[in-house]
This record gives sequence, structure tokens and C-alpha cells, in this order.
Amino acid sequence: MINKRNGWQVLAQTKKQGILDAIPQKWRMPNPLPPPSELRDCTGLYIQQYLTSREVEITEADAVSITAKTTVGAWSAVEVTEAFCHRAALAHQMVNCLHEIFFEEALRTARELDAYFATHKKPMGPLHGLPISLKDQFHVKGVETTMGYVGWIGTFEGKPDDPNARSFESELVKELRSLGAVLFCKTSVPTTLMAGETANNIIGYTWNPKNRHLSSGGSSGGEGALIALRGSPAGFGTDIGGSIRVPAAFNGIFGLRPSAGRLPYEGAANSMDGQNTILSVVGPMATTARSLKLLVKAVLQQEPWNHDPLVLELPWRSSVEEQIQNFTSGDHSQLTFAIMRHDEVVVPHPPIKRALHSIEEMLREKGHQVIDWCPPSHQIAHAIAKETFELDGGQDVHTHLASSGEPQLPQCFVAKTTHMKAAQIAALNIRKRRYQKTYLDYWNSTSKLTRNGRPVDAIICPTAPHAAVIPGCFRHVGYTSFVNVLDYTSVVIPVTHANEQIDQLENIGRGHDSNAHWEYDPLVYDGAPVGLQLIGRRLEEEKTLCLADYISNSLSEVSLAARTS
Repeated sequence: MINKRNGWQVLAQTKKQGILDAIPQKWRMPNPLPPPSELRDCTGLYIQQYLTSREVEITEADAVSITAKTTVGAWSAVEVTEAFCHRAALAHQMVNCLHEIFFEEALRTARELDAYFATHKKPMGPLHGLPISLKDQFHVKGVETTMGYVGWIGTFEGKPDDPNARSFESELVKELRSLGAVLFCKTSVPTTLMAGETANNIIGYTWNPKNRHLSSGGSSGGEGALIALRGSPAGFGTDIGGSIRVPAAFNGIFGLRPSAGRLPYEGAANSMDGQNTILSVVGPMATTARSLKLLVKAVLQQEPWNHDPLVLELPWRSSVEEQIQNFTSGDHSQLTFAIMRHDEVVVPHPPIKRALHSIEEMLREKGHQVIDWCPPSHQIAHAIAKETFELDGGQDVHTHLASSGEPQLPQCFVAKTTHMKAAQIAALNIRKRRYQKTYLDYWNSTSKLTRNGRPVDAIICPTAPHAAVIPGCFRHVGYTSFVNVLDYTSVVIPVTHANEQIDQLENIGRGHDSNAHWEYDPLVYDGAPVGLQLIGRRLEEEKTLCLADYISNSLSEVSLAARTS
């Protein structure tokens, strides 16, 4: 039994030290990182100085390039795995992004994969030899899952531990192993998961590697920070209100929030498990859009609907992919995008506005039609999400906090309220369904505004009103939570970085919440990544991923042309 007077601090500190102790001595950083005032950005050249040129070559490649090598034997699984284990170890020492390290087990798996290839002259699967990191919700055999709770240390989801529980694995983990992936670490999350920043009483705060004054986002913040530092080529997070998309945007990487029922959640730990009004979903995070596509296609090849009762029997639809490729390589006038500049609740910061303008300008230059998105009130969606997250009056998260006596951190936005009764939950579900119908009708109505007579193909909007945020200043989840209420598909695309010279704060009217603008400091935000959402309809993962890849490549072309002109 934990002594709640000071026992949780001892337990947390022991766990924190254990994570560091799992890093081999040869990969320990010789000196502590300089303070953020001296070293703002620890990505790129800074982390590369601790790596060999070969390790840099491997870890700077995306998941598609890596598997192109490992599945034909050009790169060994061991070499690739060791390179990413080394870089992940460095990343954790820089920004506090790992909860579990199992490098030795990963290298053992890599050796088995190399032996398999040597014997059979073929890969284990499409992800053969690809290191993949996991948010600390997924159960891996022999590895603890704390989900940021001190009370979960030494237990199985807060319940007494036993040998059978330690051999349990989440369904996604089983499928990744069958595909030939190498699992090597689990990444940090905020206590309770219900936060837009990643902080817990075990490892502390997870910082943004591009700007160490700022947050890595939440709740998949460890994944975002690790992948931004190229300590992992790809990983999986979860999203109930923006927990994949916010860290993806804050860290300058790609992230997919699929619709519920597309990818397997079975056997993963969760907050408020059993709440079904808004379902949390599993999605990939990576350095390129094509890597997200690789991961989704691979997992769907495993037919997860045969193992997870909530997964829909919906294989990857190549016909949709081919259709989008035809649209983007042929008559560009066949595509129409809508831009939502703000949600009529919180006006975005200058870097977000600039990113929206740049993506709109690029699409118009490519010949696409762009219209304004003026949907049903997002205040309704925000209210539905808030009530959903407090259905149980905060009992679940506060029960787990109470098991150790640890305090609730201020980043958590779940408050103690009154339990909803069954009739109130039913009424909430009706409100959600009616809102979904109203939004669907609005989307369909845009066919009257488009040149091709079809509804818009996708929406582009902010992921948050700000770039990677100042700690303690994440205020508004509405830009992402409305997508969860609607259960739409959304991909985050990195667009630009905040620039203190360009992104000066302009005067704003009093019609919208200006508190977020009072907290905007061009100097502090300088260098922070800015990512926008590309939103498709429900279960439009193929279409949205293909469009994200196209838009990302087009933005890169524009950027290259600007640099060489």
C-alpha cells in the first residue's frame, strides 16, 4: 500500500530513474542540455552530432524509404533498430518523451527478422524491420503500462499485477508483430490523457524539441516529440479530442485521426473506458503522409475486424486512392477545398493565419477551387464534447489519482462534477446525432457552390488557435474536438514555423475570445511548428491521406521554388 503522505513521490522518482537506467551507458549524453535560452531547437544538427553518419542516414529516412530497404535485405533490421534505439535514447534525455524502454527485446526481435529473411529470402511482412514506437496505452508483453498514473506502477491498469497480465498484448501490438515491425519503446502521456500538454508526476514535462520553451502537445505528446527528433520513424497514438492531431501539429509531423471502427483499439488501456458517446480512436503518426498510408494499409491487411468487435470490415480501398491520384494529376478543377479560418470562438494566432493563407494560395495556383467554410455553430460541438468528457463526474480519473495520492496536474481539463443519469446521456446522444445530421446537410449543400457540382472534397482548418503552446496556456480544444463529435477523418499536415519577424500580433475585435492573443509572444513562439488539419468525411481515410500527401508535396515544391528563386 502506498503511503499517500510521500510514498507516491518515492514511487514516481524510482520509476523515472528506472527509465533512465534502461538507457545503455554508451548512449548517455556526456553533458546536460543547455537551457532553452541558449539552445531552443535540439533537432537536426544538434542531435546528429551524437550519431554516426550511417545512423543519421538511417534515422533521417521515412518509414517508406526504410521498408524499401529492409524488405529486400539492403538494410538489416538490427542495424536499423539499433540506430533508432540510440536516437530515441538521446531524444528522451533532451525532452522527457519516453515512459518505457525495451531496446534489448527490440534487438532480439530484429535478429529474428534478419534470420527469417536469410532463411526464406523474403520479408516477414510489409513492415519488416521497421521500428515503431507506441503511446503508453498499448500493452506489450513484459512491459509495464502506467499511462502516466503513479498508482499504475507495478500493477495492470491499476489492478494488482499478475504473471498472466504481464503476457497480455493489445490487438494492434499483435498485428504489428505479424507485419514484421520492431517495437522498441513507449512514449509519454499526460496523467489521465485528458490534456493538450504532456506532463505527469513520473517524468515531468515533455518539451517541444523545435522550441524548448514550448509544449509538445497532448495527449500523444511523447510520440510527437520523439518522431520530431527522428527517434522513431513512425508510431501510434490515440485521439478522443485531438490527442494525435495536436502533438502532430505542435511538433511538425503528420498524424491521422481515422473514424471510429477503422483501426483496432481492442486491448489498449484508456481513460473513461466504456464511455461510448465519443469514442477514442487509434491512429498513426509519422514524418511523411505516405508513411501514414503505409501503416494504415498494412494494419488493414491483417483484417483487424476478425479480432476487434468494434472494427468495421472495410479493407483499404485502392479505387479511391486511384481516383484521387487521377484528380491531382489531371484536371485540377475537379477538386474543391473549403477553408475554415476560425471557429467563431477563438481567433487563431498570426502564424496560424499565415499558414492558412499559404495553403490557400498554393491550392488556387494549382487550379483548385477554394471556398469559405461557414458551418453550423462549433459552440454546439464544443459543448457536446465537454459534457461527454465529464459524463462520470470525473470519477474514473480521480479514482486512479487517489490510488497513489498524487495530485491532479493543472493541464488536465476533467473536473469533478455530478454524474449524468441515463436519461441525460440519452439526451446528449440525441443532441450529438442531430448535430451530425445538420453538419452533414451543410456539407452536402456546398455542391451549389462548387464548379464541379459536387460537395467540397475536404476542409482545411487550424488544429489549435496557436502553434506549439506556452506551458499552461493550452486553452481551446474546439478546433479538434468538433471532428471527434462528427467522427470525421482528419490528417495534420505541417505547413510552416512561427516567425517573430513576420507574425506580429495585430489588433482584434472584442467579438471573440482575446485571452489567447494576450498570451501570444512572437519572440517566445519563434520557430514553433505550425500544422493544419485536412478533414474528410466519415471513413474517408484513403481519400484524406492521398490528398494530404498531394498537398504536402505541393507545399514542398513551393518552398523549394522560393528558396531557389
